[in-house]
Amino acid sequence: MAAEQSSDTGLNDDIVREYLKNHHDFLQRHPDMLDYLHVTHASGSAISLVEKQVSVLRERNTEIRQRLKTLTVNAKENDVLYTQTRALILKLLDADSVEALYARFIAAMKEDFGVQYVSMILYANDANDANDANDSSMQGWRTAPQDAVKREIGSLFKGHKPVCGTLRAEELTFLFAETTAVGSAALMPLSDGEPLGLIAVGSADANYYNNKVGTLFLSHIADVIVKLLSRFQDARA
Repeated sequence: MAAEQSSDTGLNDDIVREYLKNHHDFLQRHPDMLDYLHVTHASGSAISLVEKQVSVLRERNTEIRQRLKTLTVNAKENDVLYTQTRALILKLLDADSVEALYARFIAAMKEDFGVQYVSMILYANDANDANDANDSSMQGWRTAPQDAVKREIGSLFKGHKPVCGTLRAEELTFLFAETTAVGSAALMPLSDGEPLGLIAVGSADANYYNNKVGTLFLSHIADVIVKLLSRFQDARA
């Protein structure tokens, strides 16, 4: 749409607009003009520019307060998570065997973190060394051949990076050895350069674990488990 032009002055909207942009202190030098400038309110009535500025500032203040509230809530949640993670790590450091490490990890995640499903799967050297969750009580922890894990959930571990998201019922059943409805999970690989296994936490809620969920604390726990597994392996060597 063409800019409106005054036949008396030769001015048009574009000229006035550019002038105000280049002289941003114009209203400071001429504050009386604020009384003549009006904008249309959402209600349809005209309000002064000052009133409009106050309205904008109120909206920004509300937005800032909401952001601050969100940050405060997140900070409190992270503080609780940090405390829980620290306590778990101290428990893991007291473990003197793979069996104790496995038992303390599973128990703490369920009892202290309130995780619905939790799993640790360590890769077996061969099929003869593997057990499933039903047999794990004989050995004290769950093992599976790496090929079997790849076959069941290999698509989740492309790039050997943490994964959060919705899983199929059969994937959840394999991970947690429980018959579950479709849900979601967070998976963290265990690796010291070579793949050692994985840890996973899950929920029957398909939206609970998603790509917006942070995995930093789970990553810290995985790092500690890897160090301890290496220590136990060195002790057996």
